[in-house]
Amino acid sequence: MSIQATIETKLNQAFSPERLAVLNESHLHAGHHHVDGGHHATFDGSGETHFRIRIVAPAFAGMSRIDRHRAVNEALAAELKAGLHALAIEPAAPGEKTRW
Repeated sequence: MSIQATIETKLNQAFSPERLAVLNESHLHAGHHHVDGGHHATFDGSGETHFRIRIVAPAFAGMSRIDRHRAVNEALAAELKAGLHALAIEPAAPGEKTRW
């Protein structure tokens, strides 16, 4: 299973969202420098290392923005520990305005 599919599955299970979009943005980071094994390497933009998560879920109602981010990070702790490099998280509760 791809990292993207794993993220989608975990977020669906954890939050039962009304809307969910998991966007692989790794290609947007080509040329950036990553430290891997103590050596600086230039990232080629391939793979599944950078994602944007857009999620609308009732579970976020009454939560602060930082608590929402913490909840998503907790749900994806194993992926972050395994090398997922970056998450851009755009959480909302139903009825809240989103930019997407």
